[in-house]
Amino acid sequence: METINSEIFTLTYGSIVRQLITDLEDLEEVNKQLDTMGYNIGIRLIDEFLAKSKTTKCVDFRDTADKIARIGFRMFLSASASVSSWNADNTACNLVLEDNPLVDFVELPESCSSLKFCNVLCGVIRGALEMVNIRVECTIAKDTLKGDDATELHLKLLSHGAESYPFKDDD
Repeated sequence: METINSEIFTLTYGSIVRQLITDLEDLEEVNKQLDTMGYNIGIRLIDEFLAKSKTTKCVDFRDTADKIARIGFRMFLSASASVSSWNADNTACNLVLEDNPLVDFVELPESCSSLKFCNVLCGVIRGALEMVNIRVECTIAKDTLKGDDATELHLKLLSHGAESYPFKDDD
């Protein structure tokens, strides 16, 4: 699998965020745009994930979150993640990134305190899972750019659609 230097990726992403802030001038709109960008990336990234990860079918949402953390983040961000804080019915959890490469070289000024710099990750997860009939809500629960010790993404399962084969079998 081809890779790019993580520093180039980080700096390029930072430049995109900076340009969005300049162009849109409204941080809530920037947050929405980052989520949309991530969603569009996620709907394409899932194909590569399924083709190259050689993973088996997930048995439940807990297994899905574990594969995102263990395989997905390592494959696409070269980052380690873990899953924590499951609710009682296994429909919500947090994905914890101890070392988030997106925030290297980044300091948020006070005027950008409402910016969700890593919102693109939420969109990627949402888009990828939607392509396999899993609807989730993904939000940033903790952010190292705002003083937290790790980046945490909160995942909440909204629905899980039944798998369907798109073609009719010729009997």
